[in-house]
Amino acid sequence: MDRLFAMQVFTRIVDSGSFTQAAKEMSISRASATSILKQLEQKLGVRLLHRTTRKVNPTADGRFYYQRCRNILEQVSETEEILSQVAATPRGPLRVDLPNTFSRLEVIPQLPGFCEAYPDIELILSASDRVINLVEESVDCAIRIGSLTDTPSVISRSLTPLPQVTCASPHYLDRFGTPQILSELEGHHCVEYRSTSSGDIEPLEFLLDGQRHEQPLPASISVSNGDSYVAACEAGMGIIQIPEYHIRRQLNAGSLIEILPQLRPPALSLSVLYSNHSHMKPALRVFIDWMVVHFGQ
Repeated sequence: MDRLFAMQVFTRIVDSGSFTQAAKEMSISRASATSILKQLEQKLGVRLLHRTTRKVNPTADGRFYYQRCRNILEQVSETEEILSQVAATPRGPLRVDLPNTFSRLEVIPQLPGFCEAYPDIELILSASDRVINLVEESVDCAIRIGSLTDTPSVISRSLTPLPQVTCASPHYLDRFGTPQILSELEGHHCVEYRSTSSGDIEPLEFLLDGQRHEQPLPASISVSNGDSYVAACEAGMGIIQIPEYHIRRQLNAGSLIEILPQLRPPALSLSVLYSNHSHMKPALRVFIDWMVVHFGQ
């Protein structure tokens, strides 16, 4: 049994959730894929997969072995890449995780240029706002907004800070008035935003004489999703603070109005994160360089 090929077959079965699909992708028969997996389980002395008529899922041992196989296969691939000097033509799959709305509004509209410049790179994008483990989830890099947790195994590269705005709907301002100074926020309401990573409520903040100033306001609704945050504000449920890119369309259309522009909230950091555990493959290097060109400081 070719152990390396067996690892490739096994990981492809887990990724696709199907013997048939994995066999098709590996250009072998389904019977061959089944036989290889059976030999691999016999060799290891453990059951790697739960098989049902609808889906194939890894066992606990299978999940452990899958991650080790992925690491080994990636190291083999990187070694081959280095030895064959493919740095001049970056290629292969590149897994990138981005914040949902930032991906949709800012990154994806500019990606055709990247894909045209690097046609041999297969971009595999996922969109989330949660904290992820790059190694365990097989992600090459992640783009994140806001403060970061210091992790020794992760390298972060700062991009341009994202300006924030304070805004409300015209209907809300007709009811409660448009504040011109902080003291006039008395009697107003906010839409609370709860962090998906920490569960904490993000306070309203203003830069006053270069210093951060928190302004607590009562709220009748709390959300943990950026689109819901904006929707609640458009519905007249309170004041919000959000990166300007997120509501550029609403500001231009007049469905949201910026208030207290002279006291804008602190800008949010934008960073690209990647693991420091291994050699940076060429596809990742050129993607980070591309991000710096388009979103660099």
